[in-house]
Amino acid sequence: MLFREENYTEVSAFLIVGFPGLQLEHFHTVAWFLFILYVTTVVGNLVLVVMFALEHSLQKPMYIIMVSLVLSDVGFTTVALPKLIARYWWNDASIGFYTCHFQRHMIHYFGSLNSLIMLTMAMDRYLAVCFPLRYPMLMTAPTMTILTVFSWLVAHVFPGVTSINFTQISFCGSNEIIQAFCDTLSLTALACGDKRYLSGASYATAMFILLVPLGFVIFSYFCIIISVFHMTSGQGRRKTLSTCATQGCIISIYYIPRFFVYSAPHIPNMQMTSDSRIATTFFYSFFPPLINPFVYCLRTKEIKAIWSRWVQRLQVVQPKSSKTADVPKVK
Repeated sequence: MLFREENYTEVSAFLIVGFPGLQLEHFHTVAWFLFILYVTTVVGNLVLVVMFALEHSLQKPMYIIMVSLVLSDVGFTTVALPKLIARYWWNDASIGFYTCHFQRHMIHYFGSLNSLIMLTMAMDRYLAVCFPLRYPMLMTAPTMTILTVFSWLVAHVFPGVTSINFTQISFCGSNEIIQAFCDTLSLTALACGDKRYLSGASYATAMFILLVPLGFVIFSYFCIIISVFHMTSGQGRRKTLSTCATQGCIISIYYIPRFFVYSAPHIPNMQMTSDSRIATTFFYSFFPPLINPFVYCLRTKEIKAIWSRWVQRLQVVQPKSSKTADVPKVK
């Protein structure tokens, strides 16, 4: 059980330290880098959302999952990056007590959501490859929409467990969060009293939402590989492996670094320095949302064809507008 401490200095705000070793003269450079990263991520992902909304040919189960992942990436980036940008642009490290807890909840919410999306993505590929004849009946657009909405709702449960635990503890001493944003590990380190229950419960919740979907992902890809080698068509084999390889890379970037960051405090002789933990967290948090739009545009034939068609239309419109502008006015 967790109990409130009676004697403590109440913490009303926290300080986002960010990268501890970063010198003050580099703050603006880092702020510009983070700003460009944020704009590129949001614009790149929203282009896919617009493409999905305008092109009816993309309104299929696989692309519904993709749009769900895109919206989750935009949400995560918007929750995490603006405050970090402000920290380095205006040296504004302060974040309110409840704002920090809200950010922590949403950070882990989108992390849990991504894990459920990866699970749904693996299930979709498993049914498409292993049961190709039954796939159109099993995985329809309405079915995928229901699964997607269910994922967005259920993902609140996992960070919600930790949020309830945090209401039962107090914070005292340092208010410096040695991380790029508010997260459970950083806030647990600042908690008063015995932290073992909070730390253990948070770790168990994180491992459940990570390892249960990962277990099915591994099982599904194992079955997919077996099915692929039984295919008679070489072209079909290459297409399936290409699609699964793309998703496999994204899934690996998502799961593997998270496992090490979450497990390091609980495994003897596996300690991470603050800088390495923050760098690893930064990598798995912001790299996948940045590359996902480019990966899907380059690796998905249908999206690549639509993108090429859009570019051709723009090239046709521009010469016409320039010719119209060159026509002299008759007086």
